[in-house]
Amino acid sequence: MRTKWFLALFCGPLSISSGYAQYTPVRLKTLDSALTVMHQRASFSGAVLVAENGKILYNKALGIADPTTQEPLKTTSAFNLASVSKQFVAMMVMMLKEKGKLRFDEKVQKYLPDFPYPNISIRHLLTHTGGLPEYFDLALKYNNTLDTLTNDKLLQLLKIHRPKVHFEPGEKWEYNNTGYVMLASIIEKAAGMPVEDFFRQQITKPLGMNDTYMYSLRMKESPANRVYGYQRKNGRNMPNDLMRLDGVLGDGNAYSSAEDLLKWDRALYARPLVSAATWQEAITPVKLTNGKTYPYGFAWFIENDGKLLSHTGSWVGFFNEIIRNVEKKQTIIILSNSSDATVRKVVKDVLAGKVPNLPKTELISNVILIDGTGAAAQKTAVRLKNDRIWEVADLTPFPGEAVTDGRGMTLAPGFIDSHSHHFGGLEEHPEGIAALNQGITTIVTGQDGGSTPMDTIQHFFKKRPVAINVATYTGHSTLRAKVMGAKSLYRTAKPGEVEKMKVLLRDEMKKGSLGLATGLEYESAFFSNRDEVLELAKVAAEFGGRYMSHIRSEDINFDEALEEIIEIGKQTKMPVQVSHIKIAKRDQWGQAPEVLAKLQKARAEGVNITADCYPYDFWNSTLRVLFPNRDYTNLKSAELAVTQLCDPEKSVVVRFAPNTQYAGKTLSQIAAVRRETPAQTLMALIALAAEFEEKNPEYNGGIEAIMGKSMDEPDVADFLRWPHTNICSDGAWRGHPRGHGTFTRILGSYVRDKKIMPLETAIHKMTGLTAEHLGLTDRGIAQPGYYADLVLFDPETVKDNANIQNPTALSSGIEKVWVNGEVVYQSQKTTGKLPGVFIKRTN
Repeated sequence: MRTKWFLALFCGPLSISSGYAQYTPVRLKTLDSALTVMHQRASFSGAVLVAENGKILYNKALGIADPTTQEPLKTTSAFNLASVSKQFVAMMVMMLKEKGKLRFDEKVQKYLPDFPYPNISIRHLLTHTGGLPEYFDLALKYNNTLDTLTNDKLLQLLKIHRPKVHFEPGEKWEYNNTGYVMLASIIEKAAGMPVEDFFRQQITKPLGMNDTYMYSLRMKESPANRVYGYQRKNGRNMPNDLMRLDGVLGDGNAYSSAEDLLKWDRALYARPLVSAATWQEAITPVKLTNGKTYPYGFAWFIENDGKLLSHTGSWVGFFNEIIRNVEKKQTIIILSNSSDATVRKVVKDVLAGKVPNLPKTELISNVILIDGTGAAAQKTAVRLKNDRIWEVADLTPFPGEAVTDGRGMTLAPGFIDSHSHHFGGLEEHPEGIAALNQGITTIVTGQDGGSTPMDTIQHFFKKRPVAINVATYTGHSTLRAKVMGAKSLYRTAKPGEVEKMKVLLRDEMKKGSLGLATGLEYESAFFSNRDEVLELAKVAAEFGGRYMSHIRSEDINFDEALEEIIEIGKQTKMPVQVSHIKIAKRDQWGQAPEVLAKLQKARAEGVNITADCYPYDFWNSTLRVLFPNRDYTNLKSAELAVTQLCDPEKSVVVRFAPNTQYAGKTLSQIAAVRRETPAQTLMALIALAAEFEEKNPEYNGGIEAIMGKSMDEPDVADFLRWPHTNICSDGAWRGHPRGHGTFTRILGSYVRDKKIMPLETAIHKMTGLTAEHLGLTDRGIAQPGYYADLVLFDPETVKDNANIQNPTALSSGIEKVWVNGEVVYQSQKTTGKLPGVFIKRTN
């Protein structure tokens, strides 16, 4: 297998046994149409041949042999076969065995004395059961960029560095390229000539395979009909051909044409090269030392008791496959040089009578792209391919391609909401319009300490597709409730309970949770101590996760709360994030610069601390959160709440089940109705809510909620400007207007009107920076290879319209939204498409 730096030389065994009963004219015509469409969409350059009983039923080449000369491909053009080359190497070993020059079970060291593994035999190399490490990492580590690797140099690398084997010879099957390079060297020793000469003398010349040969970078001249690999990058064909590892032969670098490979296929039926007994060994599944077998012989994957033989080959720009239905004498040969493996599945699906899944492309033209990196905007076009961004350049449409004319508007990555409560509304509103109307394509749930188990979310997506992507943290309060019981949360957890929480968290992290999220200001977690939180955070850190926290206080104990999250980051060495950062105590307003200086100092000391923030000076929570000491009957604390922690004349009670007439009124207005002071009313409402909850244990829904005005606008702006703050909504499908308008409020009010930051910076804070803070590596940037989550908007008209009186009003100026390549929102309406996915942590 190739390493993380390279494509695989081998793509693995594929089940291809069904559906090849008859290659009807209809199927062949469909095949031709499919290949033509793929070629027109720049998804196929290559040759495909289909034969039965030696008779060619289909044979066609489409594309270019050389991207620099634009020379067209022919059915006689010689492609780099990559791992399909191995079957020729195996045949040469078999031929030498029949000539008495070697034996399969002889040790490699007999022929290559410098080979440092005394227990590995020739058979082990042939069947990928030797346990050898791949040579790619070895060569990259010890050779420089000017040093072309050869078979001899590889042998010396093995001798000098002796990398550890993965298992004892014969114990397992593990695809391996190093072994076949060694086989080529053994062939040279046993045959007494270069492997390429033996190949020509014993195979290609006798079989009349005039377009077949071995070629590597150690050879002086490149054959005239050699096909060059390439890849399409942003509308241009760029070389993707041999590299400095390609001085070796054996695991690849045999070249052949589709027509020559048919000659090879016919020769294997006639068996003029080796005896029937030797050939039978080649197509017999290898037997491991534990008595089990693996369906691989000598360079052939084996299905149906040897009735179906196949092998793939992938290297640089080449993706190939040969399939031999021995029983029906059917042959499929697929050769391609454009760095796209799609053709292999398309050909097999068509010939099996299945509807082929052709690449779906869409061109978004005439846009100003802000790509989420913070780079300057650029006028360009963007092409999507299936669920990914494929190209960004000055592009022209393919024949019949869907085109969106951006009319000069701004295209950006879909916005990522790092702190969202929209998930709770997706059961009833799977179209996710609350998120989509403001350009959000991915929400992150599990915040404030409350989460849904990973398995439950996975099941939800199976039974209920939705329009937006979802990722989740694991909630600290949820773990506490599961272990301690919902009515036992108002105390510190016992050591044994913490251990049980750690077990639960480990399980969630293994399933892909982003990390641990706490809501330490809420009753369900307020009574936890620092050690409990730190012990759980360490578990998330073990898995490469992250810690996000609604910190323990945003008002009277703000400094201590910040110190706690900084200490967690320091001890765990994991990224930590302050949720919806704010200063919620009136006499601390204006201190945002000091707060940010403290966070910046922590960063300078090695703590990766960040924040998210929403662009409003009022929050949405319970009435009880206004009592930091949880003394709800203390009039002094109530007076502190209405003088320092919220403005009662601007704080609106948005939900109150005990008396629904209070909903929509400010705390001062309710106090006037009740003929009380705001402090007295605050205590009374909390008492009424508690009484209602006790009398109505089955009540489904929030009993009370308040939108509390308690932040200063300049502080909000300072927090938003901090380079390590990303944007979040902390919103839901109803309630606070931030649930429908956060991101458009940033674009309209804070960027266009207040000009607190450039548009490129704002987009970065909504996309690329957010993805970085969450550990998402393939979303948040509008560049090739990233998922096609995109939003098209007009920066001159974009605006949030949601407010306290109408919190679900849709935004203006969001023209179109794509999620995973599907248009899900346009013209202030959802499209009914539900392509959202559940995103899991991948590290």
